[in-house]
Amino acid sequence: MKHRGRHRRRRRGRALRAVLSATALALTAAATMISASQATVVDDPGALKPLASSAELGRLRLTEQRVPERSLDRLAAAMGRPVGVGAVLADADRTLRGAADCTPAEKKALPVEPVAARAYCWDRADTVASAWRPASVTTSGDADDDGRWGAHRVILSGWTHHGGSAAERGLARVAFVDADDPDRLTYTWALLVVPVDDGRDYRGLVSRVTGMVWYQDKLLVTTSGSEREALYVYDLNRVQRANVTGDAVGRVPGGWSAHGYRWVLPAVASYRPAGGGCDRAARSAAACPRGLSLDRTTAPDSLVASAATPAHDGRHTRLWRYSFSADPARSGLLAADAGGTVTADEAYDTKVRGIRGVLSHRATPSARPDWYLGRSAGEHGGHGTLWRQDTHGAKAAECGSKGRHDCWGDGGGSLSYWQETGEVWSLSGRMLFALPLSSIQRSLG
Repeated sequence: MKHRGRHRRRRRGRALRAVLSATALALTAAATMISASQATVVDDPGALKPLASSAELGRLRLTEQRVPERSLDRLAAAMGRPVGVGAVLADADRTLRGAADCTPAEKKALPVEPVAARAYCWDRADTVASAWRPASVTTSGDADDDGRWGAHRVILSGWTHHGGSAAERGLARVAFVDADDPDRLTYTWALLVVPVDDGRDYRGLVSRVTGMVWYQDKLLVTTSGSEREALYVYDLNRVQRANVTGDAVGRVPGGWSAHGYRWVLPAVASYRPAGGGCDRAARSAAACPRGLSLDRTTAPDSLVASAATPAHDGRHTRLWRYSFSADPARSGLLAADAGGTVTADEAYDTKVRGIRGVLSHRATPSARPDWYLGRSAGEHGGHGTLWRQDTHGAKAAECGSKGRHDCWGDGGGSLSYWQETGEVWSLSGRMLFALPLSSIQRSLG
């Protein structure tokens, strides 16, 4: 089990970066074959507008709800002693394919500019079932600033089931990827669940998983759909083993089932908008997150969020951040008052709509933050746009004809910065890819 204190080792990930230049050459050749002449020119969104009034920040308050410890202990007593990330990685039964083994159709989803330094597609056993779609990614670079969790470099990716029978529609799972060897990434699955009946059973997290951040020993996941917009919290030291293979989710005759998966992650807490729900009428006024990322360039570290605003909606999109708690007894949880209320530290309005990936990063402690916003390609697919925006203006990479900004991936995946290696990880289509933040900055001038 990982010690909960901070480790300040500053390993620079030489082995990981060593493969970047060679792999980037191959991916550059693939990317130039991708059509960079599709989609439309995106208008310059201009500068971010700070929202500084107490009323505006007050609309972004969250209410923390903890699952009682007795419920989690009761579930663990019935299912068996919980395990950690290392035990799950040791059970890996899938292998990510390197870019050379991915199909042209899969690689077509990769960014045109800047080009991915390395990329992977999922095991064919998981790409045949097209109803499962990946949307979120986080890494052990988020979990701890030395880039490792225990002895491992790890990537987590959240997937949602968008079709099939009523029993499986909306289920959410997480790929636990062993990234120790960049030439051979292996993984296995865990199902996200919610304890019920005071820990005597659990149900599936029936929701679209749109954002994900792993901080210390907690995994924070944005949800929408049946669960409505919320942040669910999972303890990565509380992974449980399912011992019955079947389609059911929960307690069954003979033990515990997780829709065929061997591992289960039970929620330990959730955060919901204090100002009400997230229907269309309330969406612009409440804290309704879609994208998530971690910003280690603030003090304390902060959780960055973007709102769920459709690309065709005429309203502006809200960006904001919350501080993580510095209390050792609340590792991985947000800073909250005695009543469990979480307050946003800062917020902005942006004219960029259809945001799926959000990242905030300061080049130096005294610099203003740069916000990187991944705009989705829209209903008809193609390539999206990656904007860098601050309070002075906005910039996006150009590709193809002058003024075209549809150069990023499909824009459907979250953004995660791995501080140890300087890489940004994201998803596009069924591709998992990484590239140095410095190459993104160069492409944006």
